[in-house]
Amino acid sequence: MILGRFWKANYRLDKMTPGELWVAYFSYPAIQVYLALATVCVYLTWRWFESLPPLVWTAAAVVVVYPFVWYLLHRFVLHGAYLYRSPLTAAVWKRIHFDHHRDPNDLSVLFGALYTTLPTVGLVVAPIGWAIGGAAAAALALSMGLLVTCFYEYNHCIQHLRYTPKWRFLRRIKRLHLAHHFHNETGNFGITSFLPDKVFATYYEGPKALPASATVFNLGYTGEEVSRFPWVARLTWDLDEKRAAADGIGRRQAETPAAARD
Repeated sequence: MILGRFWKANYRLDKMTPGELWVAYFSYPAIQVYLALATVCVYLTWRWFESLPPLVWTAAAVVVVYPFVWYLLHRFVLHGAYLYRSPLTAAVWKRIHFDHHRDPNDLSVLFGALYTTLPTVGLVVAPIGWAIGGAAAAALALSMGLLVTCFYEYNHCIQHLRYTPKWRFLRRIKRLHLAHHFHNETGNFGITSFLPDKVFATYYEGPKALPASATVFNLGYTGEEVSRFPWVARLTWDLDEKRAAADGIGRRQAETPAAARD
């Protein structure tokens, strides 16, 4: 019922206040699941605790590794072509990134989907914790991964909210992320950390650094790609497959009707 009520609401970040965002954020089922699982993992860490140093090293490792994992997934999976080129994964790609780039202010497609985020977090951080300190460290790594995910998701919301943050750090990451969405999507893949962008030479300060991208709202899924791999277009309520193939795909202008949301 909670999930049904959330999806039926018209959550538009360009029309929300920070207070309204807080309510929507903690009402979203995925955030509730992350926090509940993180709490369970903290309890398991306490139950299985044997030594403090492995836990400290595990927490530090998760904080360091997480931005690089997010960068690699964002750049090579979410912005890659192979997910939309298969009818088996086209719906997943549409849900986890295509819809967000076409309509960056729609909160209902900003959050990650549990069926993709939970396995990813588990597969990335749990082995790190297990290798460092066994079961207790693995549980701590999972809790850290889930809490960092919550932190990422909230900052991602702020970056699309019609609001100028007072904290300089938030203003900076908001500016860099919006350049990724509205100027050139081939750089600035970070959310809270842009160190991986600097390491892999995809960082840019603003519009003057790179030319505007023609695919910033469709991620390259346009024209001939639609003709060859039509599954995402067929799943998208406001697209006509033939017209999208002929004219291309731009930013979604109209708000998505509640009945048409995927």
